[in-house]
Amino acid sequence: MRPMSLPVGLPALADSDLVGQIARILMQAIVQGRLPPGSKVVEAGVARELGVSRAPVREAARLLEKQGLLVASPRRGFSVRKLEIRNIDEIYDLRLCIERHASVLAAKRLSPESRDLLRRQIDVLHRTADLDDPARQVEEDYRFHRLIFEIADNRRLLRLFDDLAAELRMVIGLIGRLYDDPHEIARTHEPLLAAIEAGHPERITAHVDYHIGHAWREVGRLVRELTPPLGTAAEPSSILFPTNGVTV
Repeated sequence: MRPMSLPVGLPALADSDLVGQIARILMQAIVQGRLPPGSKVVEAGVARELGVSRAPVREAARLLEKQGLLVASPRRGFSVRKLEIRNIDEIYDLRLCIERHASVLAAKRLSPESRDLLRRQIDVLHRTADLDDPARQVEEDYRFHRLIFEIADNRRLLRLFDDLAAELRMVIGLIGRLYDDPHEIARTHEPLLAAIEAGHPERITAHVDYHIGHAWREVGRLVRELTPPLGTAAEPSSILFPTNGVTV
């Protein structure tokens, strides 16, 4: 007989966009570190906690699998994707290359309208810092950088960036755990925007290198801290919801 998990007081869900709401709850748990890499997502437990059937939970898990946040294993269900330092290095190595070029292109093609879009996005990042919603802040951070690629107006560059999107979401979520003040995330984008506005390629490249390079070093450090030593078994587990720490 499977063990029953205790209720932990999750919020009621609206009838509309049920799959999207469940996916967002799971993503918040991943971004906040309450559902760590390698943790198993128990469909039955999540469904019971949220008062829904297993079908929308499974669809939400499949959605997050497409985004690269969850992985599916035969007969084992879904678990949170594990981060490996080699993956982090490859993501950031590629990201540096394409974001340097995209930022220089964006500066050349910057219009008053697109400049305002980037400025408003930094304002959005500051507003989201007050919402206690790390998943939303991840999306808005991602949106700022995607705007640069949209302004650069190179479809293949944008496609490359979108190919990294799911992994970047998880990585950006880790970045959010590096700062005690969530407004610092917004502030780190301001020098980069100023360099793009000024339009000097060398200055832009230097700020991209600093912005992305700093994140690369810090995320690499955090991933090393989160990786269990060789021979240490990972916890089998679960979703850790904040109300009382009960494992689902």
